[in-house]
Amino acid sequence: MGKRRTFSPDFKVQVVLEVLTGSRTMAQVCREHRLASQVVSAWRRRFVQRATDIFSTAENERAEQKRIADLECLVGRLTLELEVVDMAKPVAKKASSILTSLSTRNGR
Repeated sequence: MGKRRTFSPDFKVQVVLEVLTGSRTMAQVCREHRLASQVVSAWRRRFVQRATDIFSTAENERAEQKRIADLECLVGRLTLELEVVDMAKPVAKKASSILTSLSTRNGR
């Protein structure tokens, strides 16, 4: 029993487009590439079924890009807040040390 041939996605698309555009008949394509008509028909059927995914994917990508931009904006805002808190820590530490030293000087 022989090995099955495997075909790249690019090759399958090329074959299906030749059939769909009418540049060659199914029989011509099958003879030229030594393929069974059932194989090419299955590729064509899958191609046509998934054609709507191409357009819905573009819309999904736009929504994902907007979500990414919103999240990047949020990360920037949170980073800024953390920097402000980090800058305030030495001031707060210095202020607490001054208050501590004042209380010990006054005997309180």
